[in-house]
Amino acid sequence: MSGASPVSLERQGDIGIITVNYPPVNALGPGVAEGIKDCLARGNTDPAIKAMVLIGAGRSFIAGADIRGFGTNRPRLPLGQRVYDTLDASEKPVIAAIHGYALGGGFEIAMACHYRMALPSAKVGLPEVLIGILPGGGGTQRLPRLIGVKAALDMIVTGRHVPAPEAKRLGIIDELLPENADLHDSAIAYAMRIMGTRPSPRVRDRMVRLEDPGIFDAMRKSIARRARNQTAPYHCIAAVEASCAMPFDDGCRREADLFRELEDSAEARALRYAFFIEREVARLPDIPASTPVRDFTTAAVIGSGTMGGGIAMSFADFGFPVKIMDATPEALERGMQRIRDNYATSVRRGSLAENEMQRRLARIEPVAGYEDIADCDVVIEAVFEEMDVKKPVFAKLDEVMKPGALLFSNTSALDIDQLADMTKRPQDVAGTHFFSPANVMKLLEVVRGKASSPRTLATAMQMGRRIGKLSAMAGNTDGFVANRSRAPFNTEMVILLEEGCLPEQVDKVMVDFGYPMGPFAVGDLAGLDIGYASRKRRAAENPNFRMQPISDRLAEMGRYGQKTGAGWYRYEKGDRTPHPDPEVAAIIKEVSAGLGIPQREFADQEILRRLLFSSVNEACKILEEGKAYRPSDIDVMWLHGFGFPRYRGGLFFWADGIGVREVYNQIAAWHQQYGERWAPSRLLRDLAESGTSFREAKAAAFVP
Repeated sequence: MSGASPVSLERQGDIGIITVNYPPVNALGPGVAEGIKDCLARGNTDPAIKAMVLIGAGRSFIAGADIRGFGTNRPRLPLGQRVYDTLDASEKPVIAAIHGYALGGGFEIAMACHYRMALPSAKVGLPEVLIGILPGGGGTQRLPRLIGVKAALDMIVTGRHVPAPEAKRLGIIDELLPENADLHDSAIAYAMRIMGTRPSPRVRDRMVRLEDPGIFDAMRKSIARRARNQTAPYHCIAAVEASCAMPFDDGCRREADLFRELEDSAEARALRYAFFIEREVARLPDIPASTPVRDFTTAAVIGSGTMGGGIAMSFADFGFPVKIMDATPEALERGMQRIRDNYATSVRRGSLAENEMQRRLARIEPVAGYEDIADCDVVIEAVFEEMDVKKPVFAKLDEVMKPGALLFSNTSALDIDQLADMTKRPQDVAGTHFFSPANVMKLLEVVRGKASSPRTLATAMQMGRRIGKLSAMAGNTDGFVANRSRAPFNTEMVILLEEGCLPEQVDKVMVDFGYPMGPFAVGDLAGLDIGYASRKRRAAENPNFRMQPISDRLAEMGRYGQKTGAGWYRYEKGDRTPHPDPEVAAIIKEVSAGLGIPQREFADQEILRRLLFSSVNEACKILEEGKAYRPSDIDVMWLHGFGFPRYRGGLFFWADGIGVREVYNQIAAWHQQYGERWAPSRLLRDLAESGTSFREAKAAAFVP
């Protein structure tokens, strides 16, 4: 902010009002902490002020630190001079009046105040672990003193946002206001009630409630699987542990030491990168942000199978009424029962309340036919992934849907332009590729057809965000961006089997790398029949398409994965644990012998690089063809479409850690060894020759 301080002090009677006004979310950017300290000092020296209120202008209290400042070697104030220290040392009581978000450093400021009040819609939390660091403003020392070690560990190690009503129950919030209360006036009234209290209660003076001395080791064990290869969650535990073993100031020094170890680590750099690219992906360079969007209040889904049902749930989960239809009443009832079962599972697990399940189910309306959806604002086709099945659907939608309705296809690979050509309104058609399971996975790939209007595309992107997705734009190419860039990975993992690997070895390498599941186990979960059908389609279209004889053999045997009890692995009834199957090993050996492929052993690094380098090369081809805007968009797709480990940043970010030249040299060597499928892309070669990183690569002009 030029000139004026982002923090101001005004007096209303006996109460000083310190207001933070640093749009858009009052992050702790330049001048904010200094402004709070200055206003606090002035309030303490003004005899007319008996107590102070700290409040945020706009939509939040203080939403956290300015992340751009991390890892920049910026100077840090010593203990005793920080804004947190000066707040709780204030001679006059300070009340934090919270609305919107009080996160990270903002929540640490609230805890350093003497009292806290909030609107019910507010949320508090310490999400630093999600960007690879830990709370560095005393949060790991104050929160255990405020609510006990167990609850503090849960908040700090998960980084979750805690709603104000729960924060009140935990003891974080002293006063929870009615939803329609005026926060400003209520805070002043509260300040007047407590302004004579001396000494002011300070969180730092409380004793830590350690409910169970074994809680720290138990927490380390409980996070071992999801926190593998990461340091920040364990440093968070160590910092909270210090709150039990050390005086407050010594604990803060320990917290600061642990923070410094993390701030510029590879893990933290990758997680900060992921944070920023998830915001950048919403920016469409050739579609202005001011482009008007189609406001939608009603949606429809054609097809009630696994994908259609999941899409309908995505709308219902975020408060949108949605109609769903299918080819027959029997198919529709099966689809609705699947939806009911999915919600019931969430209730049994405790992640969804029974009354909320009923509200969501009430938003999903099964309907008999096209005439029942004619007035909907958007419709998403989610029928079987065959062009001959989808084309008649679009012809019918064109006939019945009201003018201006948007027609979207949940295809994972098919040509959007062919579907648009079935209508007289191709400008209203685009792809909306949800990832399975659609109600869980966050990625929505918006596919741009040659006639898709800016309004249609901007609406599709916004629609995704409004139902909790990360929307990313893709050009209309076979497999679009996400699946096309992943396709060589899928091919290479099966070729590795032909050369001597086993599924369990490949899966172990990828799980050790950080994936939640190995790719063969994922294949069994999704169903091997899906990939088999896709390969047959591609082979019919392209005589040079490389089939996968081992995968095809399993599919032809009816080994579709978990749903048939056997795929790449075998499964016991009622158990999803994959068990290596000697029959699969025998099939691999037999097919490989028939192909005349020599067998050998593989080091883990070669397996990892064969899979991921193949996709790096394909992703470069996508950029040079102008089918994606930015390398970072592809990284977003890998993070949220394929479970790429977030603490590795993304496919290109990870490859940059190895170096463009090394990646190029290895791909060029494999080109000599394995042939055309490893031919280096032109963009990759240019990057290697110029010494340009993958993240700095410039895509060609976007081509629908």
